[in-house]
Amino acid sequence: MPASLPGDTKTNNTTANPSAGQPVTYDLLSGPKGSPFDKDASGNASTGALSTGIGFGAETVIGLLPLAQTGPTAIPKAGFTDDYTPGVSKPDGTASADSRYMYIGGGRTSATGASFGRPFPPAPYTAGFGIGGAGGGGSRDAGAGPAFTGFAIKTVTAAAGVANGAVVETGFVNRSGAALTTGQSVFGSASAASAAVA
Repeated sequence: MPASLPGDTKTNNTTANPSAGQPVTYDLLSGPKGSPFDKDASGNASTGALSTGIGFGAETVIGLLPLAQTGPTAIPKAGFTDDYTPGVSKPDGTASADSRYMYIGGGRTSATGASFGRPFPPAPYTAGFGIGGAGGGGSRDAGAGPAFTGFAIKTVTAAAGVANGAVVETGFVNRSGAALTTGQSVFGSASAASAAVA
């Protein structure tokens, strides 16, 4: 099933487009309602949300006092890079061309290019993959159906004070639940829908 937001209503989580609950992160191919991996071929629902314990999410605020560190020093100490887009960024910080960093083998195979001993070679996704965020006022679903899209997350740094729900950097909103001070960084939620899955 699509990602549910703890604290939003059951009706919104199952039949509508929740935004009022606690922030969650999810796979863009399974978290939005009606997304490509919302259900399997037999109609069984997927979990949608991620639970990996790798340390990032909408509620993560980097550079909190009393450390008094700002983005350029706090982000690397937290184990990330500035402008890091989970599920898309390569270790050097540049964007990957396909989904091989998000899924083992790219997450998809194809009969095209099949050979003896390799009947279904990898055919990674080239658009619409990554990790999305919802909750804290940010909607789970975006775009037009039948395969809905979501809102990607990215490391962004406040140049001045930023209220919860306000823009941190162009195109990315603070959904941490806390007001940010100058130099603090968060995984901002995109204000534009992710690309259609391809």
